Amino acid sequence: MDFGIFTMFSTREGNTQAQVFKEWFDLVQVAEDTGIDTFWLGESHFRPNRAMLSSPLIGAAAVASRTKRMGVGLAVQVLPLANPLRVAEEAAIVDHISEGRLVFGVGRSSFIESYQGYNVDYGDSRALFLESLEVIQKAWCEESFSHQGQFYSFNNVTVTPKPYQTPHPPIRVAVESRETFSIVGDLGLPIFIRHQMDVPELRELLNEYQERRHAAGFSGPNDVILQLAMYVAETDEQARREPEASTMRQRRLLAESLGNAADQEAYERLKRISETTYEDVLTRVAYGSPERVVERFQEYQEELGITGVSLDVNPGGQVPYDQVVKSIELLTEKVIPAFK
Repeated sequence: MDFGIFTMFSTREGNTQAQVFKEWFDLVQVAEDTGIDTFWLGESHFRPNRAMLSSPLIGAAAVASRTKRMGVGLAVQVLPLANPLRVAEEAAIVDHISEGRLVFGVGRSSFIESYQGYNVDYGDSRALFLESLEVIQKAWCEESFSHQGQFYSFNNVTVTPKPYQTPHPPIRVAVESRETFSIVGDLGLPIFIRHQMDVPELRELLNEYQERRHAAGFSGPNDVILQLAMYVAETDEQARREPEASTMRQRRLLAESLGNAADQEAYERLKRISETTYEDVLTRVAYGSPERVVERFQEYQEELGITGVSLDVNPGGQVPYDQVVKSIELLTEKVIPAFK
């Protein structure tokens, strides 16, 4: 299992923007020192009360320059919002800065405000995503290339530098809508998932993804990283109580942003998550003593075949910093060893 920490540089009430960045870069060092495998950076736009990280690639460059061991992952770069040639160039530079530790996670996002802010039609997002990914792979793998597509046209361009990794950093795709599981299965790429649907439905979609992968000529088991909230404390009661207020703040903010859901499927999926009690929330997170969190991850392994986790270690952004650090230390000292 790959154990990672996920962030979009969540905001803490009362902190300045400078304090938000300092806190998260301090946590990067904690993650590096304690043995976390991968540090995942998300992308968020126009949501000042929730997150600050509008450029995961710039964040990844900063993380790479501060660390030597840990993988540096995007979770995810929203491809339809940026010129794919620029993304290919900048990601290759980050791969060199990290000396081959970059994992190139990509997706489309379930929220429309980013598209509205950038004046991009969400109706084109899937086609834009697929064409952008094609352009980026050509830019990395071909000395020079031309491309004539629906949205982009390039003539005999040579992207420099090429990535540090050969032929390019590992690519991983976020899948949330039901249709996307099959589409990404056809591409044969590893995936991120979130526990937004019931486990039986997720299991069915993952089986469909695997069938499409195999039909497309890609062998072997699925490679699936689960993104979810985590909080480890000395006791189950403590782990349940301490993050409750912050966790429910996150759900309230989600409820307030439902009008920005990208489509009806996303709206219904997110609405169900936002309108829940804390008891319901606890069925979709990993909160508990080290022993309970080990059991929780083992359950996800058995039920969904996950190969890694990308953990929100401060769900809602308001858990006191010292408690977040303690949770990470308990994770690395008493949980991760059970999977190594």
